[in-house]
Amino acid sequence: MKNIKVTIDKKEVEVKQGTTILDAAKSVGITIPTLCYLHLKDFNITNRPAGCRICVVEVEGRRNLAPACATECTEGMVINTHNIRVLNARKTVLELILSDHPTDCLICAKSGNCELQTLAHEFGIREIEYQGEQSTYKKDMSPSIIRDVDKCIMCRRCEMMCNEIQTVGALSAVNRGFTSVVAPAFEQDLSCSPCTYCGQCVAVCPTGALTEVDHTNQIIRLLADPTKTVVVQTAPAVRAALGEEFGLKPGTSVTGKMVSALRELGFDYVFDTDFAADLTIMEEGSELLDRIARYLKGDTTVKLPILTSCCPGWVNFFEHQFPDMLDVPSTARSPQQMFGSIAKTYFADKLKIKRQDMVVVSIMPCLAKKFERSREEFSTDGNPDVDFSLSTRELAQLIKQANINFNALPESDYDAPLGESTGAAVIFGASGGVIEAATRTAYEIFTGKTLEKVDFTELRGLESIREATVDFNGTPIKIGIAHGLGNARKLLERVRAGNSGFHAIEIMACPGGCIGGGGQPLHHGDSSILFARQKAIYDEDKSKAIRKSHENPYIQKLYKEFLGAPLSEKSHHLLHTHYFDKKKVIEIDE
Repeated sequence: MKNIKVTIDKKEVEVKQGTTILDAAKSVGITIPTLCYLHLKDFNITNRPAGCRICVVEVEGRRNLAPACATECTEGMVINTHNIRVLNARKTVLELILSDHPTDCLICAKSGNCELQTLAHEFGIREIEYQGEQSTYKKDMSPSIIRDVDKCIMCRRCEMMCNEIQTVGALSAVNRGFTSVVAPAFEQDLSCSPCTYCGQCVAVCPTGALTEVDHTNQIIRLLADPTKTVVVQTAPAVRAALGEEFGLKPGTSVTGKMVSALRELGFDYVFDTDFAADLTIMEEGSELLDRIARYLKGDTTVKLPILTSCCPGWVNFFEHQFPDMLDVPSTARSPQQMFGSIAKTYFADKLKIKRQDMVVVSIMPCLAKKFERSREEFSTDGNPDVDFSLSTRELAQLIKQANINFNALPESDYDAPLGESTGAAVIFGASGGVIEAATRTAYEIFTGKTLEKVDFTELRGLESIREATVDFNGTPIKIGIAHGLGNARKLLERVRAGNSGFHAIEIMACPGGCIGGGGQPLHHGDSSILFARQKAIYDEDKSKAIRKSHENPYIQKLYKEFLGAPLSEKSHHLLHTHYFDKKKVIEIDE
């Protein structure tokens, strides 16, 4: 593609043919404001609806102003990005957007982190010049995500993320003109749509139209209740991203400071979800070995490949999109749910308290965990195994609200016994980590030999779909890995067609895995941030004295004292689950 020359604000710029005015301006340090534009370079997707018109510029010889995000440069083009005509048009557009937008910024969940609010400040808008009718919609309260459509500016970023990257199809533009809005089909609630609650739509929403359900205030009240024992668990990916909310560079592991902060907040016990990740490997790995052993003996009824089941967004996806394959995934619960089940039985018994008097809080990188904890099958007599789930962003906000100087905190260790874990557990936070952890244990159990090299680097990386074959002492085990639901769909179509050839597949709903979860500090598709978080997780794995789940002495003790053995009747009751055809559920609800 040949280069062309254009002039932007009296600067001559040479760019490749097909470059947009926005990108050309950016290349020489000229900032053009945007709202609807979203560029996820690492996913080869750019949202260019040119709907908001905040990015308009003047092109000499053209009668009307041009949207910089969607207008390509041409040879000799002369562009003015900040003259009075342009500034007046942008200000008018912004005032018109604000005229149909709520002004409750003081109590909005996105206050201080809202792109529309930031632009209003930069443009010095102190009053709404255009007064008129405002569109109003009912607020949609799902277990994970709040849709306050009155705050939707029709940028359609969420629609792009939901349909093009995740291929879920829960959101699209409906109606026309003044009544147009982004919503599920027929303007139904999210709970009546195929939404997986992955939260990627929330991560790209520029306003408060899409936010996570926040239970922070309820948790504060419970922490102040002397009759409740409040325990908290932290997911592996949280420690690799939380520091970003406090000015630390991406990839800074803050495990010890995070534990100290949680103690400062008043939690009675601070545990690690990694403990339950080790437990997950014992159950899911045993299930994998059982299926492979039966398959090798000629059992034609065995369902292979086995699919990992740690990610609730992925579980929601196959329940909605592939209900004919509900017997393929592992029945093992996610680490979050395994932890809650063990905490309210085994640990509550040790403390000699009733499960109703224990409150289990999880800190997760994922908004789907909020939905998962509310599923009826994960409760006993109406009492959930996990009471509340906070995102990484929400934990950061809670720490700031408590006026804790996070960066000055000392390093602390998790409490025992549910805080002890191995290196295999911490890598659950990255794409490929779950299956690598399972492989470390499955290899030794299957072969009866000691695994000397525990780093299966062939299973690592951020390629969207990966394949690898691991040698189990002469038995080749073929493994597939996908992150992002659009990529998961491609693998599942192969499984459905019966030509995948895999023995096991790991799937994570979010790009990069949990490190790129919908509840993490925003990364805007920047893979360098994801790589930095991934490195932090693998570095922590290397620093662990024990790096195989089955060697965790506290896991061994749990089975000896309480569970018996992996896949035992008690283990099945407390640590396994079943799946539902969500298409049928939605039809019944309607």
